[in-house]
Amino acid sequence: MSRLLISAAHKSSGKTTVTLGLCAALAARGLTVQPFKKGPDYIDPMWLEQAAGRPCHNLDFHCMSHAEILTTVGHYSADADIALIEGNKGLYDGLDLDGSNSNAAIATLTQTPVILVLDARGMTRGIAPLILGYQAFDNEINIAGVILNQLGGSRHEAKLRNVIEHYTDVPVIGGVHRDPSLEIIERHLGLIPSNEDDAARRKIEQISTLISRQVDLDTLLTVATDTPLTYEPIELPEWAGAEPVRIGIARDAAFGFYYPDDLDALERAGAQLVAIDTLRDTSLPDIDGLFIGGGFPESRMQALEANHELRTVLRTAIEQGLPTYAECGGLMYLSRSLSWNGRNCAMVGVIPGDVVMHEKPQGRGYVQLRETAQARWPAPHPASDLAAHEFHYSSLDKLEQGHDYAYEVLRGTGIDGNHDGLIIHNLLACYSHMRDTGQHHWTRRFVDFVRHHRDSGRNTQQKL
Repeated sequence: MSRLLISAAHKSSGKTTVTLGLCAALAARGLTVQPFKKGPDYIDPMWLEQAAGRPCHNLDFHCMSHAEILTTVGHYSADADIALIEGNKGLYDGLDLDGSNSNAAIATLTQTPVILVLDARGMTRGIAPLILGYQAFDNEINIAGVILNQLGGSRHEAKLRNVIEHYTDVPVIGGVHRDPSLEIIERHLGLIPSNEDDAARRKIEQISTLISRQVDLDTLLTVATDTPLTYEPIELPEWAGAEPVRIGIARDAAFGFYYPDDLDALERAGAQLVAIDTLRDTSLPDIDGLFIGGGFPESRMQALEANHELRTVLRTAIEQGLPTYAECGGLMYLSRSLSWNGRNCAMVGVIPGDVVMHEKPQGRGYVQLRETAQARWPAPHPASDLAAHEFHYSSLDKLEQGHDYAYEVLRGTGIDGNHDGLIIHNLLACYSHMRDTGQHHWTRRFVDFVRHHRDSGRNTQQKL
């Protein structure tokens, strides 16, 4: 297995589009490509998954230990020909002064060469000191090549290639010319998710064609490393053989923000995931629990409102005790109503509050949570503080008072700046997005909660 990290000098350099094109172009050659994305992100990985034909997994120093990052890379790329890790922001950017959570830190930890995507607009000779500076800043980082992006034409490309060849020893792997057809439409949280874009496959094929013409894929493969990784294997837990619990999961154009390794962890914990389409299904399948993740319910609010049958069934089921976990978009959907752009639509109504969309983010970035005594999911030992993330333009307004919360917010916004994880019946709804890692195995706790509720109900029926 070979691997490369695709990074940039700064954000908005086009590295997502380039990585997307590389995944698709290499997959078109018949290679098995495993994509990864650094940091908390749902949308870019959804595009990378479609391009590569394999789920994209996130690598995040905030929620994961070094050992867990190595295990994730090693486990999911073990049967791949090449792994492509897309960075976030610039190569050396990060929260900490020492760069311990930067893209460069991922490259160092995983011993992965870096391909630097450079936005070359307005640049000629000045590109040389930029590359030399990035090389000199950390001599442990192997900048194995550069891909020039947003080129103004063949003359511009030739000038830059000559400058780079004269002043540096870094090979130019490709030169991508400015082209509107390479752009993917964005909205407030970033790119339009690929599960909403009916033309996503055609867009990926178009980008793949352009990238394969302008990037030397053979050279790219030669500079990738095949240095073996040492990592702890993922093992099946002891309870994997127990009767599975059936957990419904909302997966449609309104809800699609799920970490694939969390879904894997749910299944390893004994869950059978049953897809639910909140836009078209009018009833619930036979399920023991429910998971509604994030997404863009505001973009489908009228269709969600129109599906009155499912909203009624959901409200009844949750009020009757169906164990349910809702994150961000799921919280919005379970509220009384959703308002955006002058429109107001009725939602499920389990949560006695109204969601309002705003022009600016109401919560954004990493969060730190402390579990409260009201948390319903059983913990094998006293829970420590939890690392998560949030990114929402909505707020939950006019919420009735007197509810319990699973989390105290130490850093971030959550529901009201102080609390997150609203508890109603057997529902836990929060703005924070969790990762199932060593610091918080939420998947097994949720599955255990669902199983206990199911088995308790069976025992009660038997006694009757």
